[in-house]
Order: sequence, then C-alpha cells, then structure tokens
Amino acid sequence: MEDLSDLYQEIILAHNKRPRNGEPLIPCTHQAEGFNPLCGDKLTVYLRKSDEEVNEIACNTEGCAISRASGSIMTTMIQGKTVSEIEKQIEETKTLLTGDEEPEIDLAQHGDMAALVGVRKFPARIKCATLAWHALESALRGEVEATTE
Repeated sequence: MEDLSDLYQEIILAHNKRPRNGEPLIPCTHQAEGFNPLCGDKLTVYLRKSDEEVNEIACNTEGCAISRASGSIMTTMIQGKTVSEIEKQIEETKTLLTGDEEPEIDLAQHGDMAALVGVRKFPARIKCATLAWHALESALRGEVEATTE
C-alpha cells in the first residue's frame, strides 16, 4: 500500500509541476473563476464548447499543489466529452472526494483522479481538490464565479 501512496504523490507532483492545459484559452465560449479564501487558490476554467460538446478546455491555476493538480487532471479527463458526460463526471468526482463512504479506488478505472482521493483524510484540502470542478460546473452553466460551498 505504501508503494501506491508514493505513486499517487508522484502523480500529484507531476501535474503540479507541469500542469496540462494550463494556459488561458482565448478566445473561449465559456469561463468561470474559482477562489478558495481559506488557502488563496485562484483559478480560471476556460471552455470552447459547441452545442453539446466541450471541444477544448484549460484551467489556469495559481495555488497549492492539490489545486493545480486537480485542475490539470480535470482538463485531461473531460476534453472532447459531451456536456452530459461532463456533468456525470463532475458528480462522480464530488462523490469520490466528498462522499460519506470511503470509495473503492482503482487506478486503471479512475486514472490520475485516484491520486486525489487521499485528500479525504485532510478535510481542509478537499476544497483545494474540488475547486476546479466547481468552476467547470459554473462555466457550463454560464456563470462566471464558482464556490465550493
């Protein structure tokens, strides 16, 4: 189990050091900003969206390693998916990170998202991990700001 924890830490550090899709996406069709006043994380999610599909996404993040990694992981997971698939992924992610029951994690099934499940042990860090997902949800709704409440 220790090896798996080490692997998860490596995944988070890799996404933090070299975030995927981290440059602002201009022009974009939708965008929303997220802010976590508890730790100072700030991010903007940018979307280029057609009627029912997100063609491109970016998440530009200034913040802690968890927040940066989560935004990076999110962009790799939802690019090219339909809005309904993304909405389902958002709900699954929220449940995975904040649900009452400890989730069964499978690296093959959950991919890099599995690395973020460790934040469940640190309640103050859950908002760092979910901020990008709340901003994505706001952007899809046409809202410009996100909250983790």
